[in-house]
Amino acid sequence: MAAVTPALIKELRDRTSAGMSDCKNALVEAEGDLEKAVEVILKKGIVKAASRAGKVAAEGEVATWVSADGKKGVIVEVNCQTDFVARGDDFKKFVNDVVSVAQNLAKGKDLGAEKYPGSDKSIDEIRQELVGRIGENIVVRRWDSLEATGDNGVVQAYVHMGGKLAVLLAAQAPSADKKSDGDFKAFVENCAMQVAAMSPIVVDKSQVDAAAIAKQKDIYSAQLKEELDNAVARIAELKAGGHDLNEKDLAAELKAAEQKKGPPEAMWPKVVEGKISKWYTEVTLLGQDNVWEPGAGSIDKVRGELSKRLGGDVKLDTFLRFGLGEGIEKKTEDLAAEVAKTIGN
Repeated sequence: MAAVTPALIKELRDRTSAGMSDCKNALVEAEGDLEKAVEVILKKGIVKAASRAGKVAAEGEVATWVSADGKKGVIVEVNCQTDFVARGDDFKKFVNDVVSVAQNLAKGKDLGAEKYPGSDKSIDEIRQELVGRIGENIVVRRWDSLEATGDNGVVQAYVHMGGKLAVLLAAQAPSADKKSDGDFKAFVENCAMQVAAMSPIVVDKSQVDAAAIAKQKDIYSAQLKEELDNAVARIAELKAGGHDLNEKDLAAELKAAEQKKGPPEAMWPKVVEGKISKWYTEVTLLGQDNVWEPGAGSIDKVRGELSKRLGGDVKLDTFLRFGLGEGIEKKTEDLAAEVAKTIGN
């Protein structure tokens, strides 16, 4: 058996574009024979996986798991290139197996580096083999976990449209025995659905980042200034003449332009604060009007009423929301362009 040297590994990598660990393993399996190692790489589809790595993967599935006692939840996004592959048994099994590993993994750990269930290979190595077998790029894009607070806490999962969107929500009942109360369970389930439907960024305004608030204030201040500048410019334009408006219409246009100036500049800080208060009702879960019972008021109002019925404070702590492929720029090419591209190569 020839020695598996760094130079040999590098040469195999240069010839196949496979990863360093894949090259080393292939050379060990081939007992140091470079040509046999190339065959090993080809047979396992690792070269194909490498060539697919640059393909945009924005389809797939967002999957969740919650422990039997409701104390911990896991959310994982695995991407592929087409919905057809996402619905396939091989892909779904891979997703389920990855989720099973995440269940016992410490928050922040590299999921891809963990051992795949029933194998001595890592999740990433199995992923590469699956890429070679299926013929599409597959990415374990992100994962996170959520734990309930104290004995009264629970974690609720909600999955929408078969994995296009998923939510984990941590909440607290007034007491441990109230966690099984039907009204409490329904409220938490509905709140998880609300997060999916209405995309709040936090539970309440105390959790909003100061930088985000400052940015929003700058936006509202800029809008007020733009309204004023546009109105002043319009008034100057009208007064300069060069139009065919009669006296009555000119007066009406000038009046309308004056009204579009908005509030006096001295009032802008107060106006901005009012807009920020309205913004909170859009971006905080507690501030939003509930979607499951229109007319019943905000989530916070419903929460308060439920707290009174249960004899203690119902709390919503935090949530995780993963939308499939969010933030990924999808590349589209028409068939003619794809054929032309292939012929050109």
